[in-house]
Amino acid sequence: MRIRQLPETLANQIAAGEVVERPASVVKELVENALDAGAGRVDIELEEGGVRLIRVRDDGGGIPPDDLPLAVSRHATSKIASLDDLEAVATLGFRGEALPSIASVSRFLLVSRTADAAHASALAVEGGQVGDLEPKSHPTGTTVEVRDLFYNVPARRKFLRAERTELGHVEDWLRSLALARPDVELRISHNGKPLRRYRGGGSLFEDGRLEETLGAEFARQALRIDHSAAGLRLSGWIARPAYSRASADQQHLYVNGRAVRDRSISHAVKQAYADVMYHGRQPAYVLFLELDPTRVDVNVHPAKHEVRFRDGRLLHEFVYRTLQGALADTRAGLGAAVASEASSLQPLPASAFSASWAGPVEPREQSNLALRVDELRAGYAALYGAAAPGVLAGGAAGASPAMPDADDQGIPPLGFALAQLHGIYILSQAADGLVVVDMHAAHERIGYEKLKAAHDSEGLRMQPLLVPQTVAVAEREADIAQREAAVLADLGFDVSRAGPQSLLLRGVPALLAQGDTEALLRDVLADLREHGHSRRVRSARDELLSTMACHGSVRANRRLTVPEMNALLRQMEETERSGQCNHGRPTWTRFGLAEIDRWFMRGR
Repeated sequence: MRIRQLPETLANQIAAGEVVERPASVVKELVENALDAGAGRVDIELEEGGVRLIRVRDDGGGIPPDDLPLAVSRHATSKIASLDDLEAVATLGFRGEALPSIASVSRFLLVSRTADAAHASALAVEGGQVGDLEPKSHPTGTTVEVRDLFYNVPARRKFLRAERTELGHVEDWLRSLALARPDVELRISHNGKPLRRYRGGGSLFEDGRLEETLGAEFARQALRIDHSAAGLRLSGWIARPAYSRASADQQHLYVNGRAVRDRSISHAVKQAYADVMYHGRQPAYVLFLELDPTRVDVNVHPAKHEVRFRDGRLLHEFVYRTLQGALADTRAGLGAAVASEASSLQPLPASAFSASWAGPVEPREQSNLALRVDELRAGYAALYGAAAPGVLAGGAAGASPAMPDADDQGIPPLGFALAQLHGIYILSQAADGLVVVDMHAAHERIGYEKLKAAHDSEGLRMQPLLVPQTVAVAEREADIAQREAAVLADLGFDVSRAGPQSLLLRGVPALLAQGDTEALLRDVLADLREHGHSRRVRSARDELLSTMACHGSVRANRRLTVPEMNALLRQMEETERSGQCNHGRPTWTRFGLAEIDRWFMRGR
């Protein structure tokens, strides 16, 4: 068969296969065009899940009459004019494919009016065949009607799901957009009935849209993130580890305002939650990444769901470090205090957690204080073999660890221990109710963080192998090992290339020398290939330290004295990530006094 030029209609229908997957894809393209036109309000009307009708109306700048035929022709756009524009594109749309693709598989009507026009102009397209311009009454802005989607491509129409399913996809996408654009009013109706309205003109941080889109529980558990470095800015919210999901349905990432999916950033988030998230659960987050548009390529996929970063390794590290620092401050007892901090990324000194509840010491209280300090020191010694570093080192003169009376206004976040329950839980009286602590899980996290800190101060030591080990790898992996020899050395591996598809392993991380170091090396090389760096060695080390901490922590049915229990509570307040044990299970919970009153119907 001879080579021939495809008809324009067929070319548009082929392009529609990439751009128009379902009604939600059409809504996405049309609404993004409205936002690029400066719309402050967008109305979406659907019938039969969008299969029968999709109508999107906006109050943007409109399209001049002479440009309407161009708007439905391929590769015609007002958003870029050169390669330089493409490399620095800041608009949501830019390819010039969406409208002609949609018009080629539907009965399409485009009505628009600019502010200086006497009337609007309408252009109809049916199955790719463009009609004539006609005058029409319409306010400033644009309305696009898409009827009978895929009516002329029955094979594609068969792949559409039930009406409720297709509507659900539209609602999910609109919810994601509402998070990114709280300044725009969004309305959606279905089969003539209003479904949802997102009020505009506000801020995501102030107008309650976070609660409106993701629910009150997410908003209550969210930690505010706002951090800038190296020309990058990461802002938004991450949910506390206690709030997790069975699926990734509440993971929203925006790059320069565009909702995208990116494996590298998802991996960085997963790594940040590594030892605070219960296995099999997914973190929830709304993250906005801002960077120079020239450092990100958005021209990767016609649907623009994916992007490519020019500094992928730097970006991965930036996201990981930012979220890890925020999660490290989720100490037990802080409650909502962390979430209220607009910039909660700076590490809080240990004194911050004592100064909040220990006031100045009056001279007449010195004798009682000395007794309390001695009592608390004894508790530390019983739990840890010695007083905790930096705590109570100054004797009675260091007034911050003093324990006021139960009715004092300066009760610490986790309160003061009352008793043990079944040899498993510590019951503590806090300022606003009852705190219950899983003593094994809490002690496990404290020991784990101490072990990590000790090993971090020493670094990863390398243990030479008595007999060097030959490791067979793919040629690509051998190339990576040769190129990243310095990185592997920092991780504790002494590796050199022995042939096209083999490596010579002369040294391994000392702490992990008894494990399967060959498999670990292969995993590290896979990470270097995929993400540009690896935390496999650190993860393997942490797993070992976690096991050591678990075996060294207090066990169920061990009777603790009140000073020992109080010592454990104070350590929890000072230990990073102490809200969860090493396996992601919660270490404590709080019952407010009002909730306890309801148990007994007090005040009714």
